[in-house]
Amino acid sequence: MRFPSLQKSGFSPGSNGDIVMTQTQESLTMFPGETVTIRCKASENLIFDSKNGLYWFQTKPGQCSGSGSGTEYTFTISRMEANDAGDYYGQQVGSSLWITFGKGTKLEIKRRENAVPSGLIFQPSAEQLEGGQATVVCLVSGFYPSALNVVWKVDGTAKSDGVLTSSKQTDSDNTYSLSSTLSLTKQQYEAHDLYTCEITHVTLSQPLAKSFKRSECTA
Repeated sequence: MRFPSLQKSGFSPGSNGDIVMTQTQESLTMFPGETVTIRCKASENLIFDSKNGLYWFQTKPGQCSGSGSGTEYTFTISRMEANDAGDYYGQQVGSSLWITFGKGTKLEIKRRENAVPSGLIFQPSAEQLEGGQATVVCLVSGFYPSALNVVWKVDGTAKSDGVLTSSKQTDSDNTYSLSSTLSLTKQQYEAHDLYTCEITHVTLSQPLAKSFKRSECTA
């Protein structure tokens, strides 16, 4: 089993091969000194010999160890330091020379305790509707760590067209905030009633939903 490290390069996660490598931990945030374990699962048992094996790639060097067999593999940093932050990828190399990467796990230095996001949703203004357009806005603030997902739903159905989510901003208390907008024509907006901004975050046991009914809004 091999566990080299290298600087970030131009590899493509999940690019080739019949074996699928799955990394479900999209993001991890740890305090310095804590032990962190990154997991990777192969779709079938891996063979280890002079030509076959599992590699772990990291974007920055650090003290680490790897273990596992069959389809389950882990990569552990016993005492995390600042220079351990980076993106980590599990990679398998088969005898046919097919190479497959997992999607990666982002490891960050934890700067504070976790914080639960709060959300606000705003209907389009009367002035905007008069111009034939409609923008619904969702503001999310006060969350930590940074990994957070926003999904828009219209009458209960997820919608991706017309959605624009800003990059995350760091606030003075080391929490994050962002905005997400759903842009529609006035005709599209008035064809539906229930508008929902659904927020997913590690601190939430279930998604936080902020919504309004167009039929109940006042101009």
